[in-house]
Amino acid sequence: MRTEKEMLALLLGFAQESEYIRAVIMNGSRVNPNVPRDIFQDYDIVYVVTSLQSFIQDRSWIDRFGNLIIMQTPDEMGEEVSEPLHKFTFLMQFTDGNRIDLSFYEADHISTWHRDSLSVLLLDKDGIIAPFDEPSNRDYVTQPPTSAQFAGCCNEFWWVSTYIAKGLWRRELAYAKFMYEHPVRDMLIRMLQWQIGIQTDFAVDSGKCGKYFEKYLAPAQWSAFVQTYPDGDYDHMWQGLFIMCELFRETAKEVARYCGYAYNLEEDEKVTAHLAHVRELPANAEGIY
Repeated sequence: MRTEKEMLALLLGFAQESEYIRAVIMNGSRVNPNVPRDIFQDYDIVYVVTSLQSFIQDRSWIDRFGNLIIMQTPDEMGEEVSEPLHKFTFLMQFTDGNRIDLSFYEADHISTWHRDSLSVLLLDKDGIIAPFDEPSNRDYVTQPPTSAQFAGCCNEFWWVSTYIAKGLWRRELAYAKFMYEHPVRDMLIRMLQWQIGIQTDFAVDSGKCGKYFEKYLAPAQWSAFVQTYPDGDYDHMWQGLFIMCELFRETAKEVARYCGYAYNLEEDEKVTAHLAHVRELPANAEGIY
């Protein structure tokens, strides 16, 4: 596997040789001083170019970076765009294990590029890029919720929980799992992120999808969170759902107290009772109540 030094030399060497590439920016985890280094970190690179189409139409340049396992070009996926492209991204996984997420931005439109706080300028041939501040994760630090955000998170959690119950009673595994792992878990993760924010004065990034939760949650909370990941067994999913509800409830109450918001306990209690009722509902029931 090529080292970081080798990869950066390759990326910069290509940019220096190409007349079309005028600047190089690196962002993401490799410029984040708070993220431990590991072998799966990719290279998030932006090339500021004067000719975007030259890199899109003739892709032989990709071979310079290595042998591909797979590549994805998100800008070519989905509906066809009628307007001219001003940026284009190549996501590339190579056979030596390295991955490069390489975005090309037209120099004339670089002002529309989001200046991520985790960015460093590696090359600027023409002095066209305004200086970056010292890289930090300030763009990723959790912010306190507004009252509407808090209420919406709670309502979405309890509302979609009823979908899970319906799916489990019907023994529709894929449906129940989808609702469990997306709307409901998403709301739990959001609430836990707010709680971690409270406990750290909203100064840390607890990670995409809660990937750093083990570091920031209390041991009992982390243990409960782990138990919300059941297998495909229906009884285990029911158990996981009620553990998830308890974890959400206690976390939401803490966030509500800190922010001075009201927690809708009546909604919580009614939905929890409904979930318990559906769990015991016979398979041949002719009515829910």
